[in-house]
Amino acid sequence: MTPRAHSRPAPPGLLIPIGGAEAGSREPVTLGRFLYAAGGTRAELAVVPTGSSEPDTGERYRELFTRLGARVVHVVGPTTRREANDPQAEALVRRASGIFITGGDQYRVATVLRGTAVGRAIRAAHAAGAVVGGTSAGAAVLSAQMIAFGKSGATPRAGMVSFAPGLGLTSRFIIDQHFRQRDRLGRLLTALATYPRAIGLGLDEDTAAQIGARSLEVVGSGAITVVDPAGATSSLPRNGSQHQPICITGLTLHVLVHGATFDITTRTAAPPPAA
Repeated sequence: MTPRAHSRPAPPGLLIPIGGAEAGSREPVTLGRFLYAAGGTRAELAVVPTGSSEPDTGERYRELFTRLGARVVHVVGPTTRREANDPQAEALVRRASGIFITGGDQYRVATVLRGTAVGRAIRAAHAAGAVVGGTSAGAAVLSAQMIAFGKSGATPRAGMVSFAPGLGLTSRFIIDQHFRQRDRLGRLLTALATYPRAIGLGLDEDTAAQIGARSLEVVGSGAITVVDPAGATSSLPRNGSQHQPICITGLTLHVLVHGATFDITTRTAAPPPAA
């Protein structure tokens, strides 16, 4: 008798965080890339507008993705943990080929979804190969430790950032959004001084990182600031006083544009291919 071959589990799906403001783009390249990765015209999407305070957010993204060619788009928008434990909402997320988390308040998204049926369904679908994307707050919440609140400015300072657990789809990155537009280099550097094993991703508006198992690719009209703290040394203020500047040495920083890549294993960046 021939031994039964053990089937290998499917690799996790792509993560596609977007820096915000992509929906107003004349050519939503970042949303198009998300849809293409999720199956294009065969895609069944779940849009999760939990972080938004605007009641029509889910419908606006449903219209956008439908116009781009998605086969089916469901809006799954729990606003309470009770709603996030609804079996029908969980089923829609589990069967989706792509899950898109809209902007708004990342702390609200994490508070409502973490540990609920919908939150577990997002993690399970991603582990089984579904693409998970998010814009603005929906990008920040993808990581294990997320920036919940923070201040603007280029200089890292003690107390500049407040953290909260995110949805935990990646522990390799800490993601910040609206990066150049809102002057957020300092708070990303402060976050890396606190969590030096992560790689920092600062996403400009209308710009996405398509993150796979070994590398990421930049998509969109802006840039992504990749901050690699491997080998860096930081010294947080010893007296615990807030607002004091933090000294960090040995960082590696890349500014990457559309088509550029970053190898997560070797920590090396490459520019876009020549035209």
